[in-house]
Parts: sequence; structure tokens; C-alpha cells
Amino acid sequence: MSEDPGRDRALELLGLLFQAHPWHGVAIGPEAPRVVTAYIEIVPTDTVKYEVDKASGHLKVDRPQQLSNVCPTLYGLIPRTFCGERVAAFGTEPGDSSPLEGDGDPMDICVLSERQLSHGAVLLQAVPVGGLRLIDRNQADDKIVAVLKGDAAYGHCQEIGDLPEPLIDRLKHYFLTYKRPPEAKRDPVRIPRVYGAAEAREVIERSRADYRERFPQLEDRFVEVLQRS
Repeated sequence: MSEDPGRDRALELLGLLFQAHPWHGVAIGPEAPRVVTAYIEIVPTDTVKYEVDKASGHLKVDRPQQLSNVCPTLYGLIPRTFCGERVAAFGTEPGDSSPLEGDGDPMDICVLSERQLSHGAVLLQAVPVGGLRLIDRNQADDKIVAVLKGDAAYGHCQEIGDLPEPLIDRLKHYFLTYKRPPEAKRDPVRIPRVYGAAEAREVIERSRADYRERFPQLEDRFVEVLQRS
């Protein structure tokens, strides 16, 4: 609890009266970055790409999947993260012709589990074990790779090397091809690096710092508006 009981009460009322925005209103979790809350937007059976509408927090249809490939894992975002300058700087390799930019979205996360979810728009606890450094048109668009906490098949995994290599290959293939039309001569997406758990935690921490800079004192602003009404 904070030292301001009025603020705490106002936040409690907000939580009771309104559904939390999955990006801004859900906590990343007290064990972050070793265990993080993930909001799932897509499940492997989806043939439509869903994503959170940034303004409303509702899950919306982004586009139908144009090609035959589907995401091989649960896929979504980590609340209260933002891919900004810190994430981009960490992904810029020596010798790059120009510095990367952040893609301006929350941090993406792929979650492995033996259990099937029938739909998205759910929260779960995930353990990051690594990530894919994905560059999309000179923008950093990292994909954290995680396992569902307590999962019978993957819950023991602590490092990306603990996962079957074909699963990582499937993830790489999906992200390298899901935006590419068959007639394209150049790939708009590249994955120059696959990294482990320590680097994944660093990327998450940088995205949290980028979020705090992009949305400073967001909770305090909510409370101020509420108390004035």
C-alpha cells in the first residue's frame, strides 16, 4: 500500500467499476522480469490476427492471416511495457548502418504450453526463457519467448536452449514470413539474433523503463481525474 490511502481507495474503485485496460491497467507482476503477466491476443488455432486496440483496450481484428501459416504458440503482450529508445539501443548491433527505432508497441511475448486455449483475451503467468531479436524495417520488434508457469511439459525450462530446436525454428519461420506476400523479392523482417533468459530479462526491464518515460505517472493522472469528478 502507498502512503496515500485516498489514492489507494481511488485505484481500488477504478478496478471495481471498470475492466482494466490490458496494456495500462494490468500489473506486470511482483516477480518481474523473472515471471511476468502476459495478455494473450492470439492462440495457435486463430486464422485471424487479433491485437489490443490501444485506445479502448478491447481485442480487435487486425487482419485475416493472408497466408497459410499460423502462430505456433500463444502470443500477446506484456503489460506496462513499451518498445522505445532503450529497447532499440540494446538491439543495435556494432556496424549497423543506422540506429534502430522502437516500434512504439508493448513488448510482444510468445508463450509455450502443452495446454490448448480456445481463445485469447486471457491473462496468464509466464517465465521468460529467451527471445528473438526481430527487426522490421529498422524498428526493434523483439519477441520474448516464455513458458507457461507450472506447465507440465515446459514448466521446467529456464533457458531457450531447454526448448526443442524445431519449436524455435517454427517461431522464426512464422515471424519471417507472416507479413511477406508470395511475390515479395525482399523480406521486410529479419531475425539477426536469438538470445537467452538473462538478455530477455534485460529487454523486459528496458521496455518497462521506456514505458515509464512514455506514460509518466499514469496511475496518478487517473486518480487526479477521478477525485475531481
